[in-house]
Amino acid sequence: MELFTKTLFLCLALALANGAPTHHHDSAEAGVAHAALPDRCDGIEFDAVTLDENGVTFFFKGDHMWRGFRGPAHLSSESFHHISHVDAAFRMHNTEHPEDHDHIYFFVDDKVFKYYNHTLEDGYPKPIHEDFPGVPTHLDAAVECAEGECNTDLVLFFKGHDVHVFDVKAKTVKTKTWSHLPACTSVLHWLEGYYCFHGHNFTRFNPMTGVVTGAYPKDARKYFMSCPNFNHGGHYEVPKCSEVKLDAITTDDEGKTYLFAGHIYMRLDTHRDGFHAFPITRAWEQVTHGVDAVFSYSDKTYMIKDDQVYIYKAGVPHTLIEGYPKTLKEELGIEGHVDAAFVCPNHHTVHIVQKHKMLDVDLTATPRVVTQDLPLPLFDIDAGLCGPQGVQLFKGSHYYHYDSIILLAGSRIVPEAHNITSKMMGCQE
Repeated sequence: MELFTKTLFLCLALALANGAPTHHHDSAEAGVAHAALPDRCDGIEFDAVTLDENGVTFFFKGDHMWRGFRGPAHLSSESFHHISHVDAAFRMHNTEHPEDHDHIYFFVDDKVFKYYNHTLEDGYPKPIHEDFPGVPTHLDAAVECAEGECNTDLVLFFKGHDVHVFDVKAKTVKTKTWSHLPACTSVLHWLEGYYCFHGHNFTRFNPMTGVVTGAYPKDARKYFMSCPNFNHGGHYEVPKCSEVKLDAITTDDEGKTYLFAGHIYMRLDTHRDGFHAFPITRAWEQVTHGVDAVFSYSDKTYMIKDDQVYIYKAGVPHTLIEGYPKTLKEELGIEGHVDAAFVCPNHHTVHIVQKHKMLDVDLTATPRVVTQDLPLPLFDIDAGLCGPQGVQLFKGSHYYHYDSIILLAGSRIVPEAHNITSKMMGCQE
């Protein structure tokens, strides 16, 4: 339970993990103070982009760098000693070799630097060929592709339109030419995506084939940084711990966990890629006014707002099923405001919380009807989630744990309330 809770709430530390909001000052004094700093909102072509072991994204240009999606530039050497400029960079993900796992590799001319926790490893820098035999010098970009997303653990090194594919286990290199892909000056692996940055744009590509699917290029300022007039992210601000309020939370069949609060959502299941808020409409475009409750079942996501139910097919992009939204009465056989809804793994019942009661609806039945109506010791719940470790109910700045749905259904006593703290979720005390 402790591990689950920490994983769940640490993801909410968006601003702390990815930088404080950028403040653009108009005063003459501020202009003088920051005149020498490059501004990535001007449309910079980055030299390198990489994540660190904590999921924080770093952007490099010349001798400057930016930490996270927000905030001003500062000298690279302030965060990574011995580094003044970078040709390419990537974070290694290789669980077979803990001495390499989640370390950052920087490439400068013919040398490679290896860092962990912003500390240069002993023996570095060294010639690139010692760690990556067969890989050329003066690279343009680099990115790792772990086994599962690629056929084995690989590192892709970019130089012009040539891609030198390094097999981490075999220590061999195969060279491909991807002339259809723009010449990448940096490449980032973020969540399940691979992104080639070129100019102020980016193009998403398949790491095995280089194939581009979708409408690209896109402006990086709309997706990977917070810039005025570029409609970035969810404009999420870290709340005070005493003011935390979730609207919904769910885990889909692929193990992806989503949190919803107001008009934004966040992916919570991956710490190593950082956490970032986006408008709900970016993924579920028809849901324009937030959600009251969300649950996942049979490769579908059910989103409830007022008396409407939207059902989306799982996967990217999320596709609204034809004929939806429908009313709560039509879809689930219930009426009234829904506070929370959740389905336990490998079960076929959705548990719907309305004020002080929980309604059970059999999702295999047609038409769907309430099979059980139980009182709850808690009322006005904000969100609920059922997983292998039990049931978590969220209410304001507290959460409550039950070991199973049976214990929740039979309980008449409110369990201990656990406070959401800054240590758990990065909120402001």
